[in-house]
Amino acid sequence: MQVLAEKLGNFIPQDKIRFREPMAAHTSFRIGGPVTYMVEPQNTLQLKQVLSLLKQHDIPFFILGNGSNLLVNDRGFDGVAVKIGPEMSKVSVEGNRITAGAGVLMSRVAKAALEHGLTGLEFASGIPGTLGGGIVMNAGAYGGELKQVVTRVTVLTPESEVLELDKAAMEFGYRHSIVKAKGYIVTEVVMELQEGDREQIKAYMDDLAARRREKQPLEYPSAGSTFKRPEGYFAGELIMKAGLRGYQIGGARVSDKHCGFVVNMGGATAEDVHRLIEYVQDKVYEVYGVRLEPEVIFL
Repeated sequence: MQVLAEKLGNFIPQDKIRFREPMAAHTSFRIGGPVTYMVEPQNTLQLKQVLSLLKQHDIPFFILGNGSNLLVNDRGFDGVAVKIGPEMSKVSVEGNRITAGAGVLMSRVAKAALEHGLTGLEFASGIPGTLGGGIVMNAGAYGGELKQVVTRVTVLTPESEVLELDKAAMEFGYRHSIVKAKGYIVTEVVMELQEGDREQIKAYMDDLAARRREKQPLEYPSAGSTFKRPEGYFAGELIMKAGLRGYQIGGARVSDKHCGFVVNMGGATAEDVHRLIEYVQDKVYEVYGVRLEPEVIFL
């Protein structure tokens, strides 16, 4: 790994290579042990160079955005976190088309749409993840999904080949895309929106923000909705009716405000969260015969 770090230093600035970086500082759960190295490529070329080097030496790695849907092991990760940095987070608007880098927060893209009087991304204004991470899982909220506005996605394949995928090729579904299925890495996204009234767009975004504050436990660290929506049901409702509101293991708790969220009440470990998720799954299955599938990614 020391040799790897020296080689990375040939094309990544030294201040963008960090050793034993605590992942708790890079996840919305505020949980996770150290990663051996964290590197932050500044552009697509550097990203390709990093990935090529990691594969050449058979070093395990993962792509890190905002860490908003990630639960990292308490022992950390023996490998490399490749963080999509601010230089890969640019946003440009031309007419009703927005082109954005994978590292930009979805809330920032929604704000850019508002500033240019474009409607269609209001739902993303409160989603804490990056656009690249959102594409992987076709992120959505309040009836909106990225698949409704995305027209083209540029990705790197596992072989570091650059592909441009149109909407049809993305195979978007509920919390799914071909990016996730094929192990692609998103670098850039093009979206097409509709012209709208700035005041109406802002009013809708403000309304969604108020609804989030009222119904979601934003005051505690979490990874957002813990479970995918089971067909024909709502996860939070099943959990509540199974009598699990406020159920707690260690520092991890089923939110009293919204049972679809597992929150860190302070000092929760990844083990606490994992045990609680499994307990909720088993209890809901026992009562309703429905197996909840986690939306959280386990590392």
